[in-house]
Amino acid sequence: MAGYIVADVEITDSNEYQKYAQQTAATVERYGGKFLVRGGQPETLEGDWKAKRIVIIEFPSVEQAKTWYDSPEYSAIKGIRHRSAVSNIIIVRGV
Repeated sequence: MAGYIVADVEITDSNEYQKYAQQTAATVERYGGKFLVRGGQPETLEGDWKAKRIVIIEFPSVEQAKTWYDSPEYSAIKGIRHRSAVSNIIIVRGV
């Protein structure tokens, strides 16, 4: 069953965040993931969620998504995101 990383990201330093974004795809691919949504203009249909930048990454399983998230490759660049954005990230199991 697929696992999905879903992130709502508010970029606070676009130059620094670009450094992170340029390196992320290679780490995702290495662990069998693929971007389904990367940016775009979110539109709230219900509720008061004021999403900034949505990212959805699909992995073959939740376990594989967690392996990527905790991997040495991603851990090496995660700090760039922490310094350049405010993020809310969840993992969810697909159907």
